Amino acid sequence: MTRIILARHGETVWHKENRYAGSSDVALTPRGTAQARALAAWAGIQKLDAVVTSDLARAIATAQPAAAESGRELRQDARLRELHFGHAEGLTAAEIRQAYPGIYESFLTDPELHHLPGGESPPDAAARGLEALEEICTAHPEGRVLVVAHSTLIRLLLCSFLGIPLRHYRRVFPKLLNCALTELEFTPGQASLLYFNAPLPS
Repeated sequence: MTRIILARHGETVWHKENRYAGSSDVALTPRGTAQARALAAWAGIQKLDAVVTSDLARAIATAQPAAAESGRELRQDARLRELHFGHAEGLTAAEIRQAYPGIYESFLTDPELHHLPGGESPPDAAARGLEALEEICTAHPEGRVLVVAHSTLIRLLLCSFLGIPLRHYRRVFPKLLNCALTELEFTPGQASLLYFNAPLPS
């Protein structure tokens, strides 16, 4: 049995402005840095076996303090990157609607079939994320691992594990808080959701 705790990175400059960050490198805000410190305080008392992060700067900045507090070397994995939003990266919803009339509405209706122009398809992102988590479970068959990743990727992974069609990820999991915790338990052939989007203890 492996337990994986998924945590979204801390708040960034673009997310504060409701801009799509995707696979762009964006810095944490002061609030995001404080959230990373809170995650580190939590990690320091969890007896984690490993800390793994996306290779994007915002995830690394969030995960590094947690790895240090838990006494683990931080490992980066590019497969844990956020879904790439293509030409929509850095834009707000209003700007996307203006630049691509009708396309954003199709994306909201079925983001699996109608991903944003120039962007990555959700099934491709889910597949790489699943591959990364499977390797973590193999490396830590009886462990508890913190994985710092991204909102859309985490929601796609949850849909994959729970048998929910990917096109519903925005509806079923409408929001993921920065540095909130989602824990899954993996046994051979199945995954169980223990809790979702739990705020860090204050």
